[in-house]
Amino acid sequence: MRIRTAAVDLPDADVVLVGAGIMSATLASMLGHLEPEWSVVVLEAADRAATESSDPWNNAGTGHSGFCELNYMPDPEDSAKAESIAAQFLLTREWWAHLAAAGGLDPASFIHTTGHLSVVFDGDTDYLRRRHATLRRSPLFDRLEFTDDPATVGAWAPLVTDGRAPGPIAATRHPDGTDVDFGALSTGLLETSGAEVLFGHRVRRIARDAHGRSTVTGRGRAGRFRIRARHVFVGAGGQALRQLQKAKLDEVSRYGVLPVGAAFLRCDAPEVVARHDGKVYGQAPIGAPPMSVPHLDRRTVRGRDHLMFGPYATFSTRLLKGGHLWDFFATLHPRNLWTVMSAAATNLDLVRYLVSELLAGRAKRFAQLQRYLPEARDADWTLVHAGQRAQLVTPGPGVAGVLQQGTELIVSADRQVSGLLGASPGASTAVPIMIDLLRRAFPAEWSQRWAEDLHAAVPDLRVEEWTHDDVRRATAETARALRLRPPAEHR
Repeated sequence: MRIRTAAVDLPDADVVLVGAGIMSATLASMLGHLEPEWSVVVLEAADRAATESSDPWNNAGTGHSGFCELNYMPDPEDSAKAESIAAQFLLTREWWAHLAAAGGLDPASFIHTTGHLSVVFDGDTDYLRRRHATLRRSPLFDRLEFTDDPATVGAWAPLVTDGRAPGPIAATRHPDGTDVDFGALSTGLLETSGAEVLFGHRVRRIARDAHGRSTVTGRGRAGRFRIRARHVFVGAGGQALRQLQKAKLDEVSRYGVLPVGAAFLRCDAPEVVARHDGKVYGQAPIGAPPMSVPHLDRRTVRGRDHLMFGPYATFSTRLLKGGHLWDFFATLHPRNLWTVMSAAATNLDLVRYLVSELLAGRAKRFAQLQRYLPEARDADWTLVHAGQRAQLVTPGPGVAGVLQQGTELIVSADRQVSGLLGASPGASTAVPIMIDLLRRAFPAEWSQRWAEDLHAAVPDLRVEEWTHDDVRRATAETARALRLRPPAEHR
């Protein structure tokens, strides 16, 4: 016979945040700014913050801004998505700059200047030239440079051209790119937010009642726990859908996810790392998911510089790196089964890509690296496993499910529960996403006080059409507050 002890009743909170990654940390920092008297509690299953998708070894860390990500513009004449992401990242920088200027964040711990480059070969050079011409018409991309001169590409990224056989090559470069350690940033945001963070607390269920309160139950270090709150935000990465399903949100009843893992090759050799200062993105293979665009990144993690190349797709039915093999199957139920199955059936290119990646050995992976670094030495590179992603699948306009690129914010009709589904570029656009959450989940507070308070902290929050002056001012002001070195000095 198993004896159950009574659950520990934690004090009621105004807001409970599930997960201690970049999304919850961003929301906690905003609530601490807007309502310092509110009780905000963060429940995290791990023993520290940002161990999953926000960890620096589990994501690209680009500070996605649309400067170099070619998958945001498959049509070189259509820049809408790239411009939207560039604007969102600039607003995100403004929030970080506000906190840094107030002394709450140490920029050196999480953000560094590094150029953002796109490099293409052979028949893709015309595409890149047209993409550059389109983007240059936007003030957000005014400083984007283009070249099809191998010598200039070599000056921007010498490892890419050293030892390369003659042939067409083209590149764009934006000097105002950044490298962001979202793990360190998440920790910094939580430390300055005033929120109570409870590690080792795994959430099992979220139940809503008719009195405007939600009860969160789970298991912590001292046994079972229970906590009631006005609002619960689920920022649990790959587990977010399952938690929202348990909360019985009609809004996600037909939603599904597909697990996609990744690995990178990492180089720590100082003599190699010192010769590459930038993030070089290329064209994704046919059928590759959005997060599988090949890129060679200069990464700064805990004060040390590294190079990473990848990602290489891996497969597991886990939805978190530290999850369980049954995670994916637990998200399936009769109302979303067809959504998920039809999405897989109508994306056979993706299936073929994943199978080919899973069958690839070390030699094939290294050959992909040498396409971008012809003189790479095998001994300098180590394969490291990155995070798991839950690729969002939503009901399409017809009967088939649709694979969604990016993230989707969910807010229940009664405004008691919210959550974020999906993946990249979520971390880099966390501030606009969380501002949208505040607007939708707390309409009274938003209209009475919060809109004005956040506009003071994020000056360009209301900008609808960016001008050259807007972009130059915002870029310069945030660079000063975040102590970003000018690109020429950084090199």
